[in-house]
Amino acid sequence: MFSTQVKTYLEEVIHNMPSDWLTLTTHRLDIYNEELAKTQFLDQFEGLYRENNASTQALSALPTAYDYIRLGHPLSCVLEWAIAKSISQPSENVISFSSKTTPILAILRKNLLENRNTQILHTGDLPDFFDTELVRDIYGYTFELQQVGQGSEIPTFEGSTIFISQQEQFGVNELSTGVDFFINLHANLGTVLLANGEKNSAYISEIQHVRRRETIAMTPENCLLALKSLIGQEAPPTPGNAAEANKASVLASIQAITGTTTIPLAASSGLSMQYAIMMGLVHDAAENHPGKAIKFIVPPNCYGGTNDQSRRVAACIDQVEVVDLPVDGDNDMVQSLETILTRLAGEDAVPYIIAEIPTNPRVEVPNLEQLKAVLSKERKTPTGEKAIASVFILDQTFCPNYLFLGEGEILSTVKAISYASGSKFPSGGKCTAGYCVANNLAAALMDKIALHLQLCDNEATSLQYEILAKQLPSMNQRIKDAYVNTRDFVNYIQQTLPTAKINFVSKELADQGFTPSVFSLDLPTKGNSPEEKEAYKRALNLKLINMMITEIPDESKYCVSYGQLKGCYWTIPATSTQGTTKEGDKDYIIRASLSPNMDLKRHKEVFQNFVDEI
Repeated sequence: MFSTQVKTYLEEVIHNMPSDWLTLTTHRLDIYNEELAKTQFLDQFEGLYRENNASTQALSALPTAYDYIRLGHPLSCVLEWAIAKSISQPSENVISFSSKTTPILAILRKNLLENRNTQILHTGDLPDFFDTELVRDIYGYTFELQQVGQGSEIPTFEGSTIFISQQEQFGVNELSTGVDFFINLHANLGTVLLANGEKNSAYISEIQHVRRRETIAMTPENCLLALKSLIGQEAPPTPGNAAEANKASVLASIQAITGTTTIPLAASSGLSMQYAIMMGLVHDAAENHPGKAIKFIVPPNCYGGTNDQSRRVAACIDQVEVVDLPVDGDNDMVQSLETILTRLAGEDAVPYIIAEIPTNPRVEVPNLEQLKAVLSKERKTPTGEKAIASVFILDQTFCPNYLFLGEGEILSTVKAISYASGSKFPSGGKCTAGYCVANNLAAALMDKIALHLQLCDNEATSLQYEILAKQLPSMNQRIKDAYVNTRDFVNYIQQTLPTAKINFVSKELADQGFTPSVFSLDLPTKGNSPEEKEAYKRALNLKLINMMITEIPDESKYCVSYGQLKGCYWTIPATSTQGTTKEGDKDYIIRASLSPNMDLKRHKEVFQNFVDEI
């Protein structure tokens, strides 16, 4: 139970919290130390608690909580801290999820890799979508399942014991030493997981990484409702009648934007969507191509979450392997695919391709007619049989308005699925929800993807649907306006600093419909050795970014995001979006993304000042 001091402090925090704790998908990345990202926020929050300081000014000055809202954010950290206080446990042992299934899968994953047994005890019924047969057969997880009564004696077990309960009130009940992990399911809000005791502390970072890559933390709005419930302010509401109308509106908008007719799917984040796609395709391969090797073909320098997630899937399933797809610089996506698909036909494997168009961060677009030809090409196995056709899984986040999949479009004649991160242009940075669509040839795969989206309980939340319903109708116009700003700024940089190398779409590609509002900047360098030149360039990167965010703090942010409603965002892919990418494949260049609403003149002035100083 709470002390009066904790309860009073939480009431003040809720009353005084900064508005952006609820409304931003990234928080205070100008105060961000990557090595301390998981601890610094709560360390300083604990200091404010001891000082009994809950002023808006003090809370606003707290550093980034984790590095991105998908993994954690101020309100999820405060919720976890509050629950930990109520049961005298370390705050890092409490982990909140939006999903009711993924916390279970996170422990099962760790135990699979550690070859450790798992016992799942539950009061009441398990969620309907927790399909034990699929979890065993497709994910490869092993466990024993037993229903018990509330307060029953915990059976002894050699391995990990998970205790699952469904609760109306928020919080954690009295702990039992015989349980390793308590998972409390809360209707409409999410899940709280507690790793019980020092012996289970080794699981914490692994569980957090599942939250980072396969799902999301409990959303800010639900964390706020949970905190209020925790201190007895009000009961969490249930979704209203508008929820279904919002969902219908979102799905219709996605069909209109993508030019497709299949029913789209919306997930809690882009990576939640990607995970459902991957597991749905693994499931389809297991049914239709039993025993055959499954190959996910992935660019080694693409978005780090994609890279990491694909390798995490491969680590758990014996027949799945990741194949590198070189796409940038001297490598051509089409030529690389031709080589790989020919080789995999020789292995009689199941080929699934995950690729970004335009590529990240070099913003390159392959020759689409040649891409179509390579994907359409019929290949033979060593026995002369027809090789399994590939499925092209397109990350369309940079250009979600380009029509790839609709009838008569460039990828309509090959099996293709497209998905996008909703924290970018779809929501304008207001939520993380992502979505996917399929063309007619891949339509049959959507049932399997939907099944795994449901199993992982990763569908978009009611509020995410509400936000997308408001933002999607204006998305294409925002993309056009942001591109105009980006082209103007790129032209200015080329004139002002002609020795810099800029990676951006050509005007010819823009005329074809590729109008991203992101570009990468390779600044000129100097030095007597490659090492000196690289060090000089990296220092110059930081100098430019720091000038922008210092001199235009209301608009320029040090942030990995893209497609926001206003401002300009700067990052270095090697230390942000490529965080888990192999060092040799990282890009130590600047990536900038512009919005439709920003002071372009002021950004040009600051860039001119930067050039004058170098």
